[in-house]
Amino acid sequence: MLHNSPLSHEFESGLSDTEEARAKESAGYLARRDLFARGMESERVEHKSRRTVVRESAERISLSKRIHENEEYHKRLNEDSLMHTPEFVIKPRSHTVWEKQCVRLHCTISGWPEPRVVWYKNNVSIDPMAKPGKYKVESSYSVHALEINKCDFDDTAQYRVSAMNSKGETSAFASVVVKRFKGEVDESLPSPRLPPCLEYGVKFETHIVEKFGVSFGLEGETLSFGCSVIIYPSLQRFQPEIEWYRDDKLLVPSKWVQMHWSGDRATLTLSHLNKEDEGLYTLRVITKSGFETHSAYVFVRDGDAEVAGAPGAPLDVHSLDANKDYVIISWKQPAVDGGSPILGYFVDRCEVGMTHWAQCNDTPVKFARFPVTGLVEGRSYVFRVRAVNKAGMSHPSRVSEPVDAMDPADRTRKGTSAPWTGQIIVTEEEPVEGVVPGRPCDLSVIEATKNYVVLSWKPPGDKGHEGVMYYVEKCVSGTDSWQRVNTEIPVKSPRFALFDLAEGKSYRFRVRCCNSAGVGEPSEPTEATTVGDKLDIPSAPGRVVPTRNTDTSVVVSWEAWPKLVCVSGTDSWQRVNTEIPVKSPRFALFDLAEGKSYRFRVRCCNSAGVGEPSEPTEATTVGDKLGGNGVELTQHSSCGVGRHAAPHSPADTPLTHIANVSERVEGGGQNTDHKGHPTALNEGKQGKSASQQEPEPACGQETAKQVANSCTELLEPNCSQKESATELPDSHGITVLECVRDAMVLAWKQPTFIGGADITGYFVDYREVIGGVPGKWHEANIKSVSERAYRVSELKENMLYQFQVRAANMAGVGIPSLPSETFKCEEWTIAVPGPPHDLQVQEVRKDSLVLLWKPPVYQGRDAVNGYYIDIKEADADFEMWRGVNEKATDKTFKKDLKEGESYVFRVRAQNKAGVGKASDPTEPVEAVTKPGTAEIVVNVDDDGVISLNFECSNLTADSKFVWSKNYMEMTEPERMTLETKGNKSKAIFKTPSEEDLGIYSCFVTHTDGASASYTLSEESEFIDLFHFYIHDHKFPIIPLKTELAVELLEKGRVRFWLQAEKISANGKVEYVFNDNVVHQGEKYKMNFDKNTGTIEMFMESLGKEDEGTFTFQLQDGKATNQSSLVLIGDVFKQLQKESEFQKKEWIRKQGPHFVEYLGYEVTPECCVRLKCKVANMKKDSVALWYKDGREIKVNEKLDFSEGVLTLEIAQISKKDAGIYEVVLKDDRGKDTSTLNLTDQGFKDLMNQVFSVIANSSTPLKIQSTEEGIRLYTFVMYWKCLIVMFFTDRARVAGGLPDVVTIQEGKSLNLTCNIWGDPVPEVTWLKNEREMVSNDHYILKFESGKFASFTITSVSTSDSGKYSILVKNKYGTESGDFTVSVFIPDEEPGRVRTWC
Repeated sequence: MLHNSPLSHEFESGLSDTEEARAKESAGYLARRDLFARGMESERVEHKSRRTVVRESAERISLSKRIHENEEYHKRLNEDSLMHTPEFVIKPRSHTVWEKQCVRLHCTISGWPEPRVVWYKNNVSIDPMAKPGKYKVESSYSVHALEINKCDFDDTAQYRVSAMNSKGETSAFASVVVKRFKGEVDESLPSPRLPPCLEYGVKFETHIVEKFGVSFGLEGETLSFGCSVIIYPSLQRFQPEIEWYRDDKLLVPSKWVQMHWSGDRATLTLSHLNKEDEGLYTLRVITKSGFETHSAYVFVRDGDAEVAGAPGAPLDVHSLDANKDYVIISWKQPAVDGGSPILGYFVDRCEVGMTHWAQCNDTPVKFARFPVTGLVEGRSYVFRVRAVNKAGMSHPSRVSEPVDAMDPADRTRKGTSAPWTGQIIVTEEEPVEGVVPGRPCDLSVIEATKNYVVLSWKPPGDKGHEGVMYYVEKCVSGTDSWQRVNTEIPVKSPRFALFDLAEGKSYRFRVRCCNSAGVGEPSEPTEATTVGDKLDIPSAPGRVVPTRNTDTSVVVSWEAWPKLVCVSGTDSWQRVNTEIPVKSPRFALFDLAEGKSYRFRVRCCNSAGVGEPSEPTEATTVGDKLGGNGVELTQHSSCGVGRHAAPHSPADTPLTHIANVSERVEGGGQNTDHKGHPTALNEGKQGKSASQQEPEPACGQETAKQVANSCTELLEPNCSQKESATELPDSHGITVLECVRDAMVLAWKQPTFIGGADITGYFVDYREVIGGVPGKWHEANIKSVSERAYRVSELKENMLYQFQVRAANMAGVGIPSLPSETFKCEEWTIAVPGPPHDLQVQEVRKDSLVLLWKPPVYQGRDAVNGYYIDIKEADADFEMWRGVNEKATDKTFKKDLKEGESYVFRVRAQNKAGVGKASDPTEPVEAVTKPGTAEIVVNVDDDGVISLNFECSNLTADSKFVWSKNYMEMTEPERMTLETKGNKSKAIFKTPSEEDLGIYSCFVTHTDGASASYTLSEESEFIDLFHFYIHDHKFPIIPLKTELAVELLEKGRVRFWLQAEKISANGKVEYVFNDNVVHQGEKYKMNFDKNTGTIEMFMESLGKEDEGTFTFQLQDGKATNQSSLVLIGDVFKQLQKESEFQKKEWIRKQGPHFVEYLGYEVTPECCVRLKCKVANMKKDSVALWYKDGREIKVNEKLDFSEGVLTLEIAQISKKDAGIYEVVLKDDRGKDTSTLNLTDQGFKDLMNQVFSVIANSSTPLKIQSTEEGIRLYTFVMYWKCLIVMFFTDRARVAGGLPDVVTIQEGKSLNLTCNIWGDPVPEVTWLKNEREMVSNDHYILKFESGKFASFTITSVSTSDSGKYSILVKNKYGTESGDFTVSVFIPDEEPGRVRTWC
C-alpha cells in the first residue's frame, strides 16, 4: 500500500513546492498576456470594421444623393422630353354589390407632371366633404381609389375618374350596380370603419366569436341569440357600447325586446315572437378605436291557428291620428290568409293599466284602417286587431304602442300619468265669460270608404277663451235637408267618422261649433262625396309575364299599377313575399324545383286591403333558360328563397347579365353544376370579370331545404310542360354605317316580333375573326341603347369582326341575332357619303306611301345635299332596281304605285363628290289600302277651335298615338295641345298662325302601320278657316294704343296706365296684382276714361309687398285683351328708390331749399368764390355758413333778391382747406348743402387756381448755371418768380480707372458710383458692343447706386476698351476704361494690348 506523503508527491512531480508555484505563476502570466493580446486585437479589428461600415454607408448615401441631384438636373434641362399626358396603367373595374355594403374603385395612373385626379358620378364631381363618411378618396404613389360606404340604390351609376396635367386629360369609366338583398351581409367585402381614436394610449382590437347564425322561431315563442366579444387589451374601466339593429333600425329595450351584456357576451332576447320580428339582425360592438359588426337573418314561422284554415295575425298595428275622443288605427294584412280570402278585421281596445279588452266594431271591416270613437278624453289606450275568414278567427296581433286620447295641442302641457289607470292630467285655464263660437273652417273629407267617411276641419278663430265642441250635419246631394249626425253628445275633436252611410250615394257635410254660450253658424259645406270613391281595394294587375331565368329561378314581371304588390304561385296558391310587398312591377323567385312547371299570379294591395288576383300565367318550366347558362343570375344562396330579391327595371343590370348569358352560347358555353353554378373546371373562363358578377350572400349554417320549409314559398301546380306564350324578341339586319381606325358604327332593323311588349333597348356583342375562325363574344355596351344604331369602340385596326344584337323588353332579353357578315375595322377615306339607315314606311295606300330614313353617319368629304330613292318589285331581280327621282331630293313621298304589288325601297345619299352606297332595302311593302284606314280630318268647332283629328279602329292595349310635324315627333309641342280619348286623338292649335304651316302626321304604335298625314299650306283651306273663324268670331281683341306702363308723379306717386284705341260704354276693367284682383281704396286709386280709352291706377308709394306683376284685364262684350307689367328685382328696387327720392324732394321744397347746391369757381383775378342758388326764401329765412363745423361770420348783409349766396376767398392757401356748409332754415323747414375741400377736393381746386396763374405767366426762359439747368418765368398774380432746376440727370460719379493692366488667369473687379433720379438704366459695352451678364462677365447694379464689373479668370481675349453707359429722362453719361492682359512669361514691357 502506497501512502500519500510529501516525499511521494515530490517523487511524482519531479519538482519542489517552490518550483511548482513559480511554474504555475509563469503559466498564468503567459495565459493572461495572450488573452489580453487577443482582446486588443479583436477590439482593433472590431473598431476597424465599424469604421469601414460607416465610411461605406456614407459613400453610398453620397452616391445616392449625387445620382438624385443628377437626375433632377437633367429633368430641369429637358423637361419637355419627360412630360407626357396621363395614362391609365390599371383602369377601374365595374362592380355589382349588395345594398348596405361598401365598394372600392381603384386605378393606377402615370404622367408627368403629376396629374390631378378627380372622381365623377354621372358626370357630377364627387366632393367627399359634402357627405362626410359617404365617400373617401385616396391617392398614394400613383394609385388612386374611391371608396363608397354603405351603398344604396342611389349609388347605382356610372363613375368616371379623370386625370389631367399640363399635357392633356384622359378618363376611364366604371359602373357600380347596387342590388337589394335581405340576407346576411358578406363579411368578405369591406365595411365602413371609424377613424382610429386611441383611449388610454392604446388601440383596442375587437373580435366577435361564437357568432349567431340564421335563426328560426315560432310565433308566440321566446328566442335568444348572441355573440361572444373579445376586446384586447382588456381594461376593467372600459366597456364597449353594444347596439342591436333590425333591418338597419336601432332597437331599444321594450316589452318584446331585451338586451343583455355580461362583459364578454352580448345577448338579444325576443319575447313572444311575432312576424314583425322577422328580419336581418345586426350586432354592433363600438369602441373608441372603431366598431365591428355581425349580421344574420331571423325567420319567424307562422303559429298554429286556433281553427284550421284561419288566417295569420295582422301586422304592424299603429295609430295614424289621435284626438280627444277618437283614434284612427291602421295595420298590415296577415302574411298568411289560411287558404281562403280574408272577410274582415275586428279591432279591440284596452285602457292602459287594465286587462279587459273591448271589441270596437260589431261587424268586420274590410279595410286595414278603422276609426275608433267613444274614447274617454285624457286616457291612454292600446289596440290589437284580429283577422277573420270563413274558417274562423286568427290570433290577435301584437298590441300597439299606447295612444293618448287628447287634443294634440294639449300634449305639450301633458303632466304625469296616473300609473294604474292610464289617465292623463292636463292643466286647463280658468274659463271666463263665454262667447258664441264662429264658423269652423277648412272642412274636408280626408277618407271615404264603403263603410265610413272621415271629416276633418279646423277650429274657428273666434272661439273665445272657452273650449268648443262640434255638431256634424249631413245631407244627400241635390237636396237641402240637413240632418244632425251626433244629436246627443257633441264631439270634442276636429275629426269625425260617419258610419251607416248608403254605399254609392253622394253626401255633403257641414259642422257647427258650440259652447256654453250657444251654437254657432255652420261651416261651408263640402263638395259632394260618394261613399266608397276615395279608398277602395285595388283591382287586379294585368299582363303578368314569367321569364325563365336560370335552372332554379324565374323572374315575374307585370304592368305597373299603383300601390304595392304581392306575388303568388298556382293550384295550392301560396304567397311568395309573405312579409313585405314589393313596390316595383318585377320580382325574382329562386330555389324552384328544376324541371318542374309553375304558374303565377299577382295581387295589388293598399291600406284598404288586398285586391283580386290577376289571371294566372301559362305554365313556365324552370331550368329551360333563355339564351344559355345564366351564370350571373344563378349565384343566389338559398337563404333568399325569392323572398327578398329586389325587382329590377328593364334597363337595370339583370338585363345586362341575361344578355351576357346569350353570348356564352355562341362562345361555347361552360360547365355548370345541376343548379347552374359554374364548376371548378371552367372557373376563371367566364365571360365577365369577378367584379361584374353578382355577389353571393352568405346564409349561415342552414341548408336550402331548411330555409325553404321555414319560409313558405309557392308550390308547383300540375307540373305541365307547356311553354310560356310570351317570347322574347330577336334582332337582325346588321350593317356598318361608319368605320374609323378603332371603332365602327352599326345599325340594325327592328325585330319582326317584339314579344307583346315595347322594346326597351338593345345589346350589342362583338368577336374577332382570325384566320376565318371566330373568337369569343364580348359585350360592347353595359347599358342598353334605345336607338337602333351604336358605336362600338376600342376595336383593333385592320382586324376582322362579327357582331350580334339582342333586344330587351319588360320580360327580359331576347335571343341574339345571327352573327353579321365579317367586317374589317379600317378607316373609311372615300369622298362620297355612307349609307342612310333606319328606313321606315308609313301611310301605305293603294297608290302611294311615305318613306322615312335617317341621314348617313359618315358624311364623306362634304355635307350631304340630297338623296336618291330606288324602287323595285319585291320578287324582281337585283338588276331591276330603278330610280324614283332624277334629281337629288329630301322628299319622302312616293306616288304612282300599282295596287296590290309588293315593293322594296332603298336610299342613297349624295354630296359634292358623288352618290354613296345604298342603304339596306326595306321589308316588302304591299301597295294596298287596308280596311278601316282613316285619314286626318281638320275640324273647326262653334268656338272657332281648329284641330286635326285621327281615328284608329284596330287599337291594342299598348297602342299610342304619335303626332309629328314635318315628320319630326312632337313630344311637348308649344303651339298645340294633344288629346287622346279611346281610339281618337286630336291635335288642337292654341293660337293658329302662319307658323303652324307644315305637314302633320299621326302614327299609331302596336298596329299594322295605321298612320296618316295632312298638309297645311298657303293653298289649303286652313288659311281661310284661320282668317274667318279666328279673327272674326273666336278671338276678338280690344286693340291697344299703348301697353301697360308706369311713371312717377309729383310727391313720388306712382301711375300705372295704358290706352285702348276704342272701347264702348260697356267696357270693363279688372286690376290684378299677382293674380289677385285689387279694388278702389286707400292704397289704390283707379280712373277709367271711356271716351279716350285711358285706364289709370295710382299708388301713393311703393313698399316691399308691392313687388310683382301688375295686369289690366279689359273686356268689351266678347272682345278681350290684357296687358301686364312685371316689376321685380332691380327694376322694382330702382323704381321704389326714385319714388322715395321724389317724395323727399317734394317735402324739401316746401321750405327754403337749394336749387343748385354749394360749389366753387375761380375768378380771372385768381379768387375762389363759393356759391349756391336758393329758392322759396322769406324775410325771416336765415342762411348760415360753416367751415369744419364752426360758423363763418360774413361781413356784409346777405341779399336774397337774386337767389345766389356767395363767399369769396382771396389768395387761397392750405389753411383754407376744409369742409364748408350752408344751412337754410325758417319756420317751414331746413335744408343743408355741403362742399368738401379737403384732400382730393382741395387738390382739384388748387389745380384750377394754378391754371389761372399759369395763364398769366410770361414766356418760359432757360439758363445754365453751376447748380444745373435753370427754367424761370414771371406770373402776374402773387408777383413771384418760378424757377426750376434739373440736377437729377444720370451721371457716373467716379470709381473707374482709365487703364487696367492685369495678369492672365486673375480675376478683375471694378466698381463705380451711379447718380440720378429717377434711377438710371446701366449698360456695359466692350469695343462699342453691348455686353450681357454670364458666368464669365458678371455685371451687377445694386441699390440704384453701385455698378460693378467682374471678369472671372482673365484671358488675353478680354483685352479691349470697355464703357459704362447710364441714362434717365434728364440725360445720358458714359465712362470708359481700357483692360490690358499680359502673360507672366513675357517681359513687363511687352504687354499685349487689343483695342
